[in-house]
Amino acid sequence: MDGARIPPGPLVLADQGFFWVGVERQPQPYGLVAAGQMFVGYQIPAERRHALPVVMVHGGGGQGLDYLGTPDGRPGWATFFLRRGHAVYVVDRTALGRSPYHPDLNGPLGRPPGYEFMRDRFVAPELSPESYPQARLHTQWPGGTAVGDPVLDQFMAGQGPSVADLARVHADMRRCAAALLDRIGPAVLVTHSAGGPFGWLAADARPALVRGIVAVEPQGPAFAETPGGPLSWGLTAVPLLFDPPAGAPEELGRLLRRAPRPDLQDCWVQAEPARQLPNLRDLPVAVVTAEASWKAQQDHGVVDFLRQAGVPAEHIRLEDHGLHGNGHMMMIERNSDDVAALVADWIECRIGAA
Repeated sequence: MDGARIPPGPLVLADQGFFWVGVERQPQPYGLVAAGQMFVGYQIPAERRHALPVVMVHGGGGQGLDYLGTPDGRPGWATFFLRRGHAVYVVDRTALGRSPYHPDLNGPLGRPPGYEFMRDRFVAPELSPESYPQARLHTQWPGGTAVGDPVLDQFMAGQGPSVADLARVHADMRRCAAALLDRIGPAVLVTHSAGGPFGWLAADARPALVRGIVAVEPQGPAFAETPGGPLSWGLTAVPLLFDPPAGAPEELGRLLRRAPRPDLQDCWVQAEPARQLPNLRDLPVAVVTAEASWKAQQDHGVVDFLRQAGVPAEHIRLEDHGLHGNGHMMMIERNSDDVAALVADWIECRIGAA
């Protein structure tokens, strides 16, 4: 792909570092402690060609390293975007990765992910083709699939449990996203999976500072039930600003919209007349879906909900752009640079330096 071309040679930085946002002070029986913080690492290329920085937000039980490298040792999306001239900020969401966790401060955790579940869902869905129609198409995992494979072990070593209360997770996202944007200014957000609500909540909290969102297979579809609780406000577990206002989730009427194809799922949208999301109106949004992920069945529901609420969301299916065989973890798969190029092209063409 032409978009995959990046400047050759060594990566030269003008600056790099890290900081924390969203620090709260909580009294405990053993003293006053810092809580709720989110780690942010950043790198600024010496030859910066784009004014807006890109903030990368990981999913579920992952961490920012999902964007820093691949389990088979290749550079990740963060390096790709740096070479394209973007400043990059990579976060570890509250209680994950380098953001410390303690049950007194963050609440209980869910269970850690097992090899069997992760292999069936992320690594090798083609081994369980009966699980969903697109599973048989998966080809892009960069290593072996048997327990003991070193690439699989590297992937699993970075996965962990998430805080069990989804509403608490989303409240932390909103608070920390606002604090990050207040510090760095306008930005483009690239979110993934369970990190998807970070984008909607950030734009709702700081509409003037979010200039675009690329939601890579975001949590959903609308009103979904998750192990941590329901997406009771459509795409989030905590309130968004609707117009007309909604004081409780029950005020958002629901309608089951039939799937447009047999290999897709029926998904919920709002009953008409649908409430709008004024803080996301006119915001460039792309929902990116892989050909062979289980999310290939569902992401149209996220797009439908956004469009119905007045958000001009585009749906980018990788197979429509010649990228085949990808699963949910497209940023670490064999053709990760080609997927990154598609995302970077969309940001640079659709948002530019706006």
